[in-house]
Amino acid sequence: MARRCAVTGKGVQTGNNVSHSNIKSKRRFLPNLQVTSLMSESLNRTIRVRVSTHGLRTIEHMGGIDAFLRKTANADLTPELRRIKRLVVKATAPAEAA
Repeated sequence: MARRCAVTGKGVQTGNNVSHSNIKSKRRFLPNLQVTSLMSESLNRTIRVRVSTHGLRTIEHMGGIDAFLRKTANADLTPELRRIKRLVVKATAPAEAA
């Protein structure tokens, strides 16, 4: 599994460890990824997603996973989130039509 956030796209960055004597060695900066369960109100179930803490704040700021998926363009979503978005839109379509 890649170390990449499903929401923000944050991934591994590289840089240097710099010692006191200014010797540089390569190191990796890993994103703060968390596997979390987000409750989808329209699907009435939880969705497990691997997101960074910044991505989790983004989802909460937009009003939850359902609102985030509806507001975000398909081109900006991972294939996994696109599939979930289709299910969310399909589940909310009858409620909006009534």
